[in-house]
Parts: sequence; structure tokens; C-alpha cells
Amino acid sequence: MSRVWKIVLLVVAVLVLAVVGLRVLGGGKDKAAGQEAGAREGGEDPDAGPVPVTVVDAVRQDVPVYASALGTVTAMNTVTVSPQVGGQLMSLNFREGQEVKKGDVLAVIDPRTAQASYDQAVASKRQNEALLATARSNYQRSNAPEYRQFVAKTDLDTQRNQVAQYESAVAANEASMRSAQVQLQYTKVTAPITGIAGIRAVDAGNVVNAGTALVTLTQIHPIHVLFNLPERQLGDVRQAQTAGSVPVAALDRADSHVLSGDGKLDVVDNLISADSGTFKARAVFDNTDNGLWPGQFVNVRMQLRTIGGGVVIPTQAVLRGPDGEYVYVVQGDNTVKMQTVRSGVEVGDSQVQIAEGLKGGERVVSEGQFRLKPGSKVTALKPGETPAAPTEAELKAAEQKSGGGRRGGGPR
Repeated sequence: MSRVWKIVLLVVAVLVLAVVGLRVLGGGKDKAAGQEAGAREGGEDPDAGPVPVTVVDAVRQDVPVYASALGTVTAMNTVTVSPQVGGQLMSLNFREGQEVKKGDVLAVIDPRTAQASYDQAVASKRQNEALLATARSNYQRSNAPEYRQFVAKTDLDTQRNQVAQYESAVAANEASMRSAQVQLQYTKVTAPITGIAGIRAVDAGNVVNAGTALVTLTQIHPIHVLFNLPERQLGDVRQAQTAGSVPVAALDRADSHVLSGDGKLDVVDNLISADSGTFKARAVFDNTDNGLWPGQFVNVRMQLRTIGGGVVIPTQAVLRGPDGEYVYVVQGDNTVKMQTVRSGVEVGDSQVQIAEGLKGGERVVSEGQFRLKPGSKVTALKPGETPAAPTEAELKAAEQKSGGGRRGGGPR
């Protein structure tokens, strides 16, 4: 082999070795870079610091247990006022929407016909009383010892019966007077209950008959609220009712404002609906401030009992996994552990009572727990507190670390 061919083969061998070496070195760097990226994507960055999270204490407090339902406000009494005699309606003595008292005169019907009937009964009574007086005098005179021997027994019996006849006539006149007086009283239509007057049905000047509706009165002091509860709560409701007075509050449709909080459970219906699986209950409210109005829809909150010393934490602190509910508890070394719990009743709009799993006093993560895993290091923050801004030295260190990584992984 000539010297030229030896030189060519040597150059080719050197080139092949150089290419292989470059590929080996590049693959190792790519693999290392891929492993580093995978570690960062998997949350296993060894240089990552403590995770800032919001931490609250699990506190013990008395927790009221409520039963909630949608209710309808109903009047305790609703009466349609109608006259009991007919005639021309002379006046209406109320304003629509006005609260009237029991016994107030609401309307007046022309009383002249009834007054005439009463006067006629009075006159008949006086006439019969005069006849009765004459009959009694005649009978007493005829029955006197000095005249009895001159009066036939038949005439004496007739006079005695005539006295009884006129006594009955006077009694009938008295009954007619009372009847006419009642009819005269009916010409003044009075309020049978205390309540709010609705919109009138007739105007003054019209001729009305007995039974013609004039106005409807609705009693709102006190007032009722009807609501339905599921049958599974019947035992708790009856137990609370047996224990004493059961307080009930009526809230607006958004559950944000208490319309009336002085209600009491009045009655539990004696039947469970087979169609809906619910039972009716009724609460009574004093409603002194007119906060409730008939026909209004409200949310009913009835307190059944109170859990003494219940453990309470924010609702968002409770997470749900394959094995049930759990929370992250911050330990003394600022690492977290998973604690299995069981939620109880809701406390307000943002808290929950923990029936099992916490004893009270533990520090529980309420925000930022989705970045955690058992054993993670955390920086505990108070509710509303934000992490401190990084110092200039920390920013420079992070920049250098980020820049060094790019130089090590990029092409030269």
C-alpha cells in the first residue's frame, strides 16, 4: 500500500472517531437536560423553596344545627267582609291598604228600612202592653171576692186567658224588636278581625245584597310560614319540638338577609306525602315590623340543636380524594401531612364542622394546597397575607441559576 493511501485512511478514521465522540457527548447532555426538565415538570425540583400557603387554626365552638327549606308566608286569618242585609251602600269608612282594628266600622248601608221595622215593633209592643194592662185590670176586678159571685166562671176564664194572650203578644213584640235591632245594627258593617284592608270590591252608592263582598281583611300580626321538610328530618324535628321551643328564622330568597328571626315552630303536620316524601310544618312569627307579607316566598332556617365544642375550619380546606375527604395539617417543622376527616354540618357560608379527624388546635392549610404533597415544606401565611417580595440577592441568584442552565443545555 502506498503512502498516500495510508494517510487517507488515517484521516478518515480520525473523522469517524470525532463524529462518534460528538454524538456521545451530545446525547448525554440531551438526556441530562430531558431528565432535568422532567423533574421540573413533575414538581421534583430539588432547588425549589418552601411553598407559600394560607394556614388557619381549627377552632372549637358551639355549632347550631339547622334544617332549611323554602317556605310560603300565609296569613293567620283571611276574611272576606260582606254585609248581612241589603240596601244602598252609603259610605266606605276605610282606606285600601290600611290596617283596621276589630270592631271598626268599615261601611254603612242605608238604615231607614231597618229603622222603620224597629219602630214598628216598638209601637206594636206598646199597643199590646196597653191591652195587657186593661185585661189584667178586668181580670183582677172580676176575680175580687166582692165581685166574684156576680161573674160567671166562663167569663172569668176568658179574662184570665185574655191576659195570657196579651202577655204572649208583648213577648212576641219584644222578639220582633230584638230582630229589628239586629237588622239595624247590620247596617253598620264592622271589621271581624284586626288586619290589612285589601282593594275594595264595590264603591259607595251601589245597592248591595246580603253576601256581596266589600273588601278582604288579612291578619298579619302574627303571621304563619308554611314549609316542607324531607321525611328523614322528621325525627330530629319532633325531638327538637319535644325538648322545647324551636326557633325559626325567615330569610330572603338569596339567604343574605334575615327578614324576621323571632319565629317559633307552631305545628308539624300529621301526614307524610307519599308523592314527594316530605311533611309540612308551620312556624308562627310576631311580625311586628311587617317584614313578612302574605304570599311571600322565604327561606326558612330552623335550629334543631347545638353541637357543643365542635371543630370548625374553612370549607375550602377540605379536599376530596379516592379515599374520601382529607386536609393538609402543618406540623411543627413546617412540613405538611394528609389527615383524613369527615365533614359534619355547614357553619355559615364559608365554614364546616369536622365530625371526625381533628381535635381542635391543629394548623390546617386553607389555600394553596394543590401544590402540596405529604412532606412538602411550606411557608405559613395568615388569611389575606401575601408572600414577601424576593430580595435583590434572591433575584440575582435565580437569574444566575436560570442562565447557567440555558448555557449548559444550548448549542455552542
